[in-house]
Amino acid sequence: MTLDDFAALVRARRTNMQVQADREVPGELVEQLCALAQWAPNHKRTWPWRFCLVTTGREAFGNRIADTLAARGEEAEKVAKTRRKYLRTPALLVVGSAGGDSTLRTAENRDAVAAGVQNILLGATAAGLASYWSSCPKGANEVAAELCGFTADTQIVAIIYLGWQADTAVTPQRPAVQLNTL
Repeated sequence: MTLDDFAALVRARRTNMQVQADREVPGELVEQLCALAQWAPNHKRTWPWRFCLVTTGREAFGNRIADTLAARGEEAEKVAKTRRKYLRTPALLVVGSAGGDSTLRTAENRDAVAAGVQNILLGATAAGLASYWSSCPKGANEVAAELCGFTADTQIVAIIYLGWQADTAVTPQRPAVQLNTL
């Protein structure tokens, strides 16, 4: 692979949920994507990545998150949207970061997991999948972690929507790179 080949892959990646709603995403493919995440830099080799594939449980996942938001007093419209939003693609990949033995290590773990999420997104693009990186709703981290079977100290870094690409997404313009030198 050349730098130009890699640049083409990076530029082809889109935040996209234009998917074939009824076409299943194989668990084996998602497992391959998770393996790519583990090649991201990881200070002290703590291996902080935690993964949970949500397919048939998407509605239950959304309802539990929505119930949590409702209990926190969120607006009814936001709660209703949360009940539906996890059904937009045939697969969700919840990616968590294990807590560390210090505040610094916890932050380094999260950085490693975020870098790994980018590997997942690039791998999904290479496989023909559309992907969308979403955050866990505020106040729902504990519930999402519990639903996924993660330990209580796990921070949800991404909820990645995955599906087979249906349409080509528009390429957004990027600002020019501003590189300072010393």
